This record gives sequence, structure tokens and C-alpha cells, in this order.
Amino acid sequence: MHLLVYSYEEQEAALRYDTKTPRYLHIASNKTNRWGHQRSYRLQVFSFVGDHLPESEAEERAMSWARYKVAITKHKDLEQTSSSLYNQNDIWAPAVDFSKYIADNESIEDEDLVAWVTTGFLHIPHAEDIPNTVTVGNGGGVLLRPHNYFDEDPSINSADAAYFGPGSEDSCENNRMACLSQETCSPNLETFTYHGFEGIMKFEDWK
Repeated sequence: MHLLVYSYEEQEAALRYDTKTPRYLHIASNKTNRWGHQRSYRLQVFSFVGDHLPESEAEERAMSWARYKVAITKHKDLEQTSSSLYNQNDIWAPAVDFSKYIADNESIEDEDLVAWVTTGFLHIPHAEDIPNTVTVGNGGGVLLRPHNYFDEDPSINSADAAYFGPGSEDSCENNRMACLSQETCSPNLETFTYHGFEGIMKFEDWK
């Protein structure tokens, strides 16, 4: 297996945080689907992290995993985590130094692989965070999606499929969730109202 753009060694498949990420990242095999395309999985990374600590800083070794947006390495039983709780005890000589996983630059062709993905976001507190921080736009993650791995959409073979026609979503016969309130005993709660922090927090409390 290899990573687009045709990387066969670990250092070629390690994308640093300050480099441009290719639009398509594929972990692909030499086998093809019925259409002749390589069977692969696509990595889609959504990240808004800030700048990484410069590698010239001695403490950076304890968090060397953050040098990379994505890193593909050969699977090893002794390389289970990218960091360690004990790194904080000696950040200058950490128990786990992730950069060493890539330094040996082993071949990743036709091997069991591990995809190490760094994702996150930088949030600067502002007035609109009160009383709660809005989640829209404040997040990161990664999707692992089949890309030409199957011959067609595999969900068409899913068992127990149900079809809802227009207007049938309120029918208990077709949708048990529509009548859930009739079949369960739930408390009748009063309508929730919010009046801000008035009467709860006073300036004098902070003196």
C-alpha cells in the first residue's frame, strides 16, 4: 500500500504542519475495483490549529507529533502511541519521541500501515462565548472514506431498509419514534427561561 502522491517511504508520507496539504490524500492498494480504479481510502483532514513550537526549542521533542499534519508509518507493536503521559516528567528527553518513528524511513509499500493525524483548532475567547461557546466553526476532525474501494454504494445492500413517503413520517406504523411520547412515561417539565446573570453575579462579589 502507498500514499498518494506515490510515497513508498515514511519520510515521503509525512506532511509537515507548515506545508500545503494536497487536496486528495489516498491510502491505496495495487488492487482495482471493477472499473479499473485503485481501491483506496481517502483521508480528509479538517484542522485550524495554530503555529507549532519551533523545533529549535528543546521542549519541542516532547510534542514532536505536532510537526506533522499527517504521517503514515509502518505498523509496529512498539509504536502504539504518539506521546506519553510521562513526557511531562522529562520533556527534554521524552519517554516517547514521535519523530523517531519517521526517522528510520522504512518502506510502507505492501505493509500494514498506521495513519497519524493531527487536528484541532485555535479558539480566542470573546464576548459571544457567554453564556456558552458556539460550536459552529470551532472544531476539527478527520474522515476516513472509501474511495473506489467498492464497485458501487455499499449501502444499497443494507438490510432492513425502510422507505418513507411524503406525509408518512408521522405514522406510528412506519415510524415508531413518531409515537414515542405516547408509549413512554416522561416528566412534564416547566418551560425553561433564562434571564442572564442578573441577580446571580454582582460586581461586589469580585471585590
